[in-house]
Amino acid sequence: MAIDTTPTSTPDPVAAKPSAPRLSARDRLVLFVLCAAQFMVALDFSVLNVALPVLGADLGMSTSALQWAVTAFALPSGGFLLLFGRMGDLYGRRRLFLAGLALFGAASLLATLAWDPASFLAGRALQGLGAAAIVPTGMSLLTTTFPEGPARDRALGISGTLLSLGFTVGMVAGGVLTDLLSWRSTMGLLTLFALVVLPLAPRLLPESRTPERPRLDVPGAVTVTGGLLSLIYALTTAAEHGFGRTDVLVTLAAGLLLLAAFVAVESRSAAPLVSLPMLRRRTVAWGNLGGLVTFSMMSTVVFVLTLYLQEIVGLSAFETGLVFGVQGVLSVVAGSLAPRVIGRFGARRTLVGALTGQGLLGLPLLAIGEGNWSVVLATAAISLASMCHLGAIISYGLTVTSGVPDEEQGLATGLVTSTQQVGITVGIPLLGVLATTATDLRSGVHTVLVLDAAIVLVAAVLVAVGLRINRPAGSGAVEAETVGAR
Repeated sequence: MAIDTTPTSTPDPVAAKPSAPRLSARDRLVLFVLCAAQFMVALDFSVLNVALPVLGADLGMSTSALQWAVTAFALPSGGFLLLFGRMGDLYGRRRLFLAGLALFGAASLLATLAWDPASFLAGRALQGLGAAAIVPTGMSLLTTTFPEGPARDRALGISGTLLSLGFTVGMVAGGVLTDLLSWRSTMGLLTLFALVVLPLAPRLLPESRTPERPRLDVPGAVTVTGGLLSLIYALTTAAEHGFGRTDVLVTLAAGLLLLAAFVAVESRSAAPLVSLPMLRRRTVAWGNLGGLVTFSMMSTVVFVLTLYLQEIVGLSAFETGLVFGVQGVLSVVAGSLAPRVIGRFGARRTLVGALTGQGLLGLPLLAIGEGNWSVVLATAAISLASMCHLGAIISYGLTVTSGVPDEEQGLATGLVTSTQQVGITVGIPLLGVLATTATDLRSGVHTVLVLDAAIVLVAAVLVAVGLRINRPAGSGAVEAETVGAR
């Protein structure tokens, strides 16, 4: 049993939270390696986006086939996260992290040198497989290296900042590199990142795994991986072609059935891939709901705002990237402030407040028009909303992993990163399609923004109720909640 002492009401004067200890030189190097790897993966999500038309012309890919440049990466990176997170717990997190780094670097080199569509898509798929190993093992190495409390808050704050910044930098760097060099330089940049990080990791990172060596839950691995692969394929394809296609409907149904089968398998397994009692923890269930909503809704806003700025306002891809560059700078500021806010109010209250801010600060985007003032308004609104978004990212990760034993950190962080990947994947197909299929883009974007804000604000209320953060307590009291893992 683990006791979660996150404040849930009026916190004790700041003395209840010790200040974050200074990190040793070795701790800083460990943090650098882990965060650089996470930044590299986040960069890969967006660096290729603006280069797709040039890439397609160079390799002879049709417009309809270009979606596979994204889908080929998204399928394995999302589908194998839970499996690889658990494999890291059982067989060694550092070992799997290093294998993922090596595979990611080699795959990036293959994509850089691609000579036809097949070789390029193979490189992208292998990049996704490497990312699926890097992300959960890197996160669990971080949470097991830095003890729960101020040190972990600080480490996760830096990691969350770089995660958000990597996505934003990718949008800007992709346009710059493609214009100055070629689309191949976007993949070459990822190769260089891997070459920098990989030699440092073996000497710095400690090995960690569960003390027991139970068998891997093969039926659970097959059903959850198949279900996630089917679901991600259906949603990413629907983003491009809509939900009317037969393959979308079939894979969507198959994904839901496989995930239902996964739940049934886990309830009977002696050594489950995912502990169902863990999923019944309030912190895990409601924390992941907050993470799912913050990722899916912010990715949707970025998508529709990118369309609006280019199609209605008339900005170039590079100018649009600069708008999101400001967003990235303020995300760095938010990353430095978030641990202090969490230390003062607790991760759960911060999560609810950040979701509320993200929802409310997206509403001013409804006032954008066609003039230059719209660029200023869009930049300010998306940047401030993104500061709240980053606070939600950091606080939901802390909420989900707090109180979880070290031997289950890979599982907990696998859930965190799966939520992240699914959130990024589902938002655009479910809401973004309303903008792309509308007869009038402006009205379609406004519809999406209203729904987006409503979903985030409703989620904030649900998370507040689910985590019971408003339960009354005496002044200065700290609620102790038993959150047994089993």
